[in-house]
Amino acid sequence: MKKYTYALPLRWADADAYGHVNNALFPRYMEEARTRMFQEMLPTDEAGRRQHAFVVSRSVVDYRAPLSYREEPVDVHVRVVSCRGARLELAYEIRDADQLYAEATTLMAAYNLETGRPRRISQAELDFLSRCTES
Repeated sequence: MKKYTYALPLRWADADAYGHVNNALFPRYMEEARTRMFQEMLPTDEAGRRQHAFVVSRSVVDYRAPLSYREEPVDVHVRVVSCRGARLELAYEIRDADQLYAEATTLMAAYNLETGRPRRISQAELDFLSRCTES
């Protein structure tokens, strides 16, 4: 797997008065896809998740085309751009087969919520993330 794809269903409430998905929701779509990708990597217990968290330190979204509300889901592709130390960079595309709606990146820090401090990315996490890394 070189990228993770999540088919995101749109909600009627996501649309503005013009029938377009509000651009403020695109980071939420990215979060949803990223969270689902991380489910396989992160511990299942609450204490483990708190000790092996990732927090967003920067997010940039380039909007390419309006996304109109529709019944069909939109695909959110996630791939790892770089990963080392305590830093993780992810890239996203929000698209369907014919149209790119947005491209984005997030910088994330591996973080221990219990201590309130950054942590190093573990070898198990690096192994998982390497499956989603650009060539």
